[in-house]
Amino acid sequence: MTTELTTQGPKQLGLLEIMAAKYQVDAKTFKDCVKVTCIKGEVSNEQFAAFMVCANKYDLNPLLKEIYAFPAKGGGITPIVSVDGWISLANRHPQFDGITFEDIIENGKLFSVTAHVWRKDRKHPASVTEYMSECKRDTEPWRQWPNRMLRNKAIIQGSRLAFGFSGIYDPDEAERIKHIIDVEQVVEEAPPAPPVGKTKINKPEPEKQGE
Repeated sequence: MTTELTTQGPKQLGLLEIMAAKYQVDAKTFKDCVKVTCIKGEVSNEQFAAFMVCANKYDLNPLLKEIYAFPAKGGGITPIVSVDGWISLANRHPQFDGITFEDIIENGKLFSVTAHVWRKDRKHPASVTEYMSECKRDTEPWRQWPNRMLRNKAIIQGSRLAFGFSGIYDPDEAERIKHIIDVEQVVEEAPPAPPVGKTKINKPEPEKQGE
């Protein structure tokens, strides 16, 4: 007599379940929370999945707003990483060796900030200069804390250059992208303008013979 033993392996967990378990939240609550607080606008299941893949790839916590997103035009998703997320990415990189800053002051005001991002495997830092005249925007954070915002911008761009982070955007870049998308949407939805100086005249059809 022989006895057959059937063994069943552990259930294959999906990415959503894995990320939810990482933050000690059940999968449904995690998904609902991310959709409500981290994604601006309605998204499809495919767009939500793309966002989860990006958050998992860079090991960023969406519940802490290290990463959030809005739907991209024509499908896809635009992932946005906050300055805290960029700092987390840089600090966790195995080759990160610190950041130094160089501020240029003109007429008593901050003119530019250069971030020098050092790597352990390179002799020279990756240096990026951000200028106040190019970066400052008419938003509340830039009006209240322009110097801090410019330094944050330098941190982000320096980290991107030093470590090759791609496929993610900083909040300012995302706002510009969103503005372009909104403008294009308005243009597409607007009815076509009537031709100028031309009037269409409907000529009567000629009468048929014998009628």
